[in-house]
Amino acid sequence: MIRAKQLVKRYELKEKIGFFRKKRKIIEAVNGLDLTIEKGEIVGLLGVNGAGKTTTIKMLATLLEPTSGVIEIDGTDSTKQDILVKKKINMIAGGERMLYWRLTGKENLQYFGSLYGLKGAELEERIHFLLKQVELEEAANTPVERYSKGMKQRLQIARGLINDPDYLFLDEPTLGLDAPVAKKLREMVYKLAKEQNKGILLTSHYLEEVEELCDRLYIIEKGSLLYEGTPQDIIQSIVREHHLEIVISVLSNELTEQLERSFGKREIKFVKEHMGDGLRYELTASFDMTTVVLSLLAKHQISILQLETHKARLEDAILQIANGVSA
Repeated sequence: MIRAKQLVKRYELKEKIGFFRKKRKIIEAVNGLDLTIEKGEIVGLLGVNGAGKTTTIKMLATLLEPTSGVIEIDGTDSTKQDILVKKKINMIAGGERMLYWRLTGKENLQYFGSLYGLKGAELEERIHFLLKQVELEEAANTPVERYSKGMKQRLQIARGLINDPDYLFLDEPTLGLDAPVAKKLREMVYKLAKEQNKGILLTSHYLEEVEELCDRLYIIEKGSLLYEGTPQDIIQSIVREHHLEIVISVLSNELTEQLERSFGKREIKFVKEHMGDGLRYELTASFDMTTVVLSLLAKHQISILQLETHKARLEDAILQIANGVSA
């Protein structure tokens, strides 16, 4: 398990306030953050730009030293024994970074494998296995500069797995990729966690991707924790409005009034629209009203022509956080 306790990272900036004077300014990129990552689970780290996500990942990956706090990886303090923990972790960044373009795919893996002390037959066997896993066997001897974006990102995954780490940090792994390629990479990430028992920390601006993959989420703002939990728990704790759309047969004025009074008694707001031989209602409530509405329609013996629920998504929760709505 990875366990971070009261993680803090401060930067000191000097702002020029005159020809000869400078003012010291302390920036807290991460402020007292606690988080855990178990083997076999995918944990999401979300926040707007500048929230502290990349700084957090770099500290977990031993690329930055925390100002204070403790990071333990399987019980080992990563700030005191960083060489030991580096064997257990690796980082994969989105875009086209962290590769040498003039080298072939195989040469890239040979170089990065050598940094972890791999050599000879062991390294060649590992490279062969990884190229097959990311479906780049036929491009093994092609210079990376001739790879497509998707091929480069698949090679990034192979590079991140070269030391067979127990934990992977993925910073925007599908950034800029076409939908089919991104889908393939998501499948790889899921298998790494669920079939190979690797603990994964994921940051992404693609919220559907996060909702699909992540077992748990940490949402941070200005380096501090706002919310923690499963995607569904966070959605339910933040999203205040539930939406339902129904189309029913045209009713008598009396029955229409009865139905709408029933909506009002249950604090269900509605917008009504006449459409041909039917009535279309857009319903809004602070709770999931589906069962209640179906019961009302059955009670009044009203035929349903169409019913569509609008399930709250992680994007709705993040938008409400951004607009200052909290639980």
